[in-house]
Amino acid sequence: MKTIVTIACLTGILACSSRAAEPRAGPLPVRGLHVSAPSRKDIPAFAEFIRGPLAKAGVNTLIVEFNLRFDFKSRPEFADPSAPNKDDVKRIVDACREAKIQLIPQVNCLGHQSWAKHTGRLLEKHPEFDETPGKYPENKGIYCRSYCPLHPEVHKVLFALIDELAQACEAKAFHVGMDEVFILADKDCPRCKGKTTAEVFAGEVKCLHDHLASIGCRMWMWGDRFIDGKKTGIGTWEASTNATHSAVDVVPKDIVICDWHYQKAPETAGFFAGKGFDVVSCPWRKPAVGEAQVKIIRSIRAGKDRPAAAHALGVVQTTWCGVVPFMQAYNKPAGADKTPAGEAAQCFRATMQAAGQPAKGE
Repeated sequence: MKTIVTIACLTGILACSSRAAEPRAGPLPVRGLHVSAPSRKDIPAFAEFIRGPLAKAGVNTLIVEFNLRFDFKSRPEFADPSAPNKDDVKRIVDACREAKIQLIPQVNCLGHQSWAKHTGRLLEKHPEFDETPGKYPENKGIYCRSYCPLHPEVHKVLFALIDELAQACEAKAFHVGMDEVFILADKDCPRCKGKTTAEVFAGEVKCLHDHLASIGCRMWMWGDRFIDGKKTGIGTWEASTNATHSAVDVVPKDIVICDWHYQKAPETAGFFAGKGFDVVSCPWRKPAVGEAQVKIIRSIRAGKDRPAAAHALGVVQTTWCGVVPFMQAYNKPAGADKTPAGEAAQCFRATMQAAGQPAKGE
């Protein structure tokens, strides 16, 4: 089933389309924000932030990274009464509907299954899904754990959780993460051994894509593993140096790529648009980077390559500081907060202003 995605042009109201609208002058079609999910007690404030400041800033896309911080009912082992439940999420859904903002839930898939000494809930509840079971005690010597995408039971569990969260969010799009995957096709994994990292990565992208399509959700994901970090010189984090990049040529093209770069603004959005992917650029803490990314997107949209132009959708600001610190920083006068949250808020202001303005030549 071909997934239908909502995309906004001038009004900020999302209309169904499997392709971006033809480029035109005016605000960029996607003007988004990515945040971590709030705690239960902070949901009322978050809902008002959506209705007020985010709507006023021109945001029309909101990615909320829940991961497995939700009181799941489909899999009893993942129940968590302290986490947001369906009724709590409904308040976010209603606020987004009122503000004409598309809500996109996120669960990190494949990588990011641990952080420092803490192992995430998927591998905590199902250690048999670990790509490297018994290796790296206390997660020493690694960045983050990965689940094994070839384990015969992993998707049965993961898809139940994704489906429940997508339904609670009334989602038509779903973000699966998949950034910074360093543990993949491990030589000691009996299922992945002998396979290439690109083969395993592409297989999981396809598997997630096809499942999301079956429930009526378009897939969004981070794009770093599709960029050749050695050839481009971008490096290990914002691009791949573990040979996953060739997977870009064998995965479905109706995935929305979130092309994140935080220190500089390389012109990788054009790479994805040229490959046939819809793409949004994603800054974090530097206003100049966000503004440069907007210029790159506008340049693609105004270019002579009309198929590529239609794929350059806009920008999504990331935060990485917790949603409450970000809200608090944004509600202060511009420049008043010198914390990382304040830096993200400043970048957000500059990026949304640039993305929301009419531009000549588009």
